[in-house]
Amino acid sequence: MGLFRLRIRELAEEKGWTLKEVSVRSGVPYTTITTYARSNGMTTADVIALQKLARTFDLMIEDLVEIVEE
Repeated sequence: MGLFRLRIRELAEEKGWTLKEVSVRSGVPYTTITTYARSNGMTTADVIALQKLARTFDLMIEDLVEIVEE
């Protein structure tokens, strides 16, 4: 099964935002943001949260996701 990680932490740093600010700007709960940001490899994620985060960073979902293991 493939693993992926979300580039939330590095994208937030590029914008000069904290993870709390990402949560407020995206409408995704802070606990979800921190879980996603800390994970080194996930198999699932909430698609609605991914859409909100991609919109917040002005990216396509594909640019938010990094494949860790196929």
